[in-house]
Amino acid sequence: MNSSDYVETVVIGGGQAGLVAGYELQRRGRDFVILDAHSRTGDAWRTRWDSLRLFTPRRDCELPGLRITGQRSIAPTKDEMADYLERYATHHALPVRHGVRVTRLSKDGERFRIETDAGDITASNVVVATGSYAAAKTPAFAAELDPHIVQLHSSSYLNPQQLQPGGVLLVGAGNSGADISLEVVRDHQTWLAGPTLSHVPVDIDKLIPRHIVIRVVRFVQRNVLCLRTPIGRKAAPKLRGKGTPLIRQKPKWLEKAGVQRVGRVVGVHDGLPQLDDGQVIDVTNVIWCSGFRHDFPWIDLPGFDEQGSPVHRRGVATEMPGLYFLGLEFQFALASASLWGVARDATYIIKHLDKHAPALRTGIGSAHPARPTTSRPPSPARSDTRSTAVGPVQAR
Repeated sequence: MNSSDYVETVVIGGGQAGLVAGYELQRRGRDFVILDAHSRTGDAWRTRWDSLRLFTPRRDCELPGLRITGQRSIAPTKDEMADYLERYATHHALPVRHGVRVTRLSKDGERFRIETDAGDITASNVVVATGSYAAAKTPAFAAELDPHIVQLHSSSYLNPQQLQPGGVLLVGAGNSGADISLEVVRDHQTWLAGPTLSHVPVDIDKLIPRHIVIRVVRFVQRNVLCLRTPIGRKAAPKLRGKGTPLIRQKPKWLEKAGVQRVGRVVGVHDGLPQLDDGQVIDVTNVIWCSGFRHDFPWIDLPGFDEQGSPVHRRGVATEMPGLYFLGLEFQFALASASLWGVARDATYIIKHLDKHAPALRTGIGSAHPARPTTSRPPSPARSDTRSTAVGPVQAR
């Protein structure tokens, strides 16, 4: 790339959100490119911990236009999900540029300027598809822990071999913390810190729950807890940034395995983590399962609130025409940042782009005509708007 490169629409992020945005753009014959900082499509999933398995059956992980392989009622592993995304990009011949990291997004006259470590691009439209979970979140006092303590965030944890002998404290009692604690407790004394969350009372890996319970959950997350309903509009501010109920693991399973539940970690005492009741936990390993946050300081444009979140309507930036967001937490529904919700939001924003792009291009002139679509006809299995992690949202 060089400073003269112009593409009508640039999609920033090559995960599921970016790929389904590309699918929608290609269906409309738009000129676009997808920029992916990873060296291979699906790497955002491949780099998660080795034993990670999604909570939803394969059928609910499919993006429009391509079936996922394997038994569709069984939840895929993270590597199976990664391979599916790679096949998706290849199947639809999506123009993904790998190993390209965006360092700044700004305005250059009537066009956007996308600065990357591989050169600059200008565009009339930009879709930011990096989601709400781009940066690992840890408390400031983590730096005060004894330097001999091994510290990992769940995003960099792979397996127990990374840990040293001694106790393990997992900070964050959500789905990631529960999953990882059951793995490390086999060889380490293990504490799981954080408030007790509600949980799905049935085993979702059994036949009836995965056919019925997951479908009910999916329906509620997509169609009840959304900005279209009064209950959804009321719940949205309360649910953004909050942990989800335990989906696969159960509190009694943790207790039976020997995982010790403790309160919140609030600070450090003599180099060791301290709980809200004053107790100090003597451990040699800490795994931060404290979640993620959005990461938009590289966007040098107006239209962000005091918390640094974009101001938008269903992903359409309200203060910057031509700028779109995809994969945000509760962008339209609780399912927006999940595999079964992102496609609907992609359809909405790309329809908006397709309708308004001619006005945005007035007086600019495309550097080259829109590329004709090269996608295969959508699979008869699913070309609807079903569709996730910075997810990986579904395994937080």
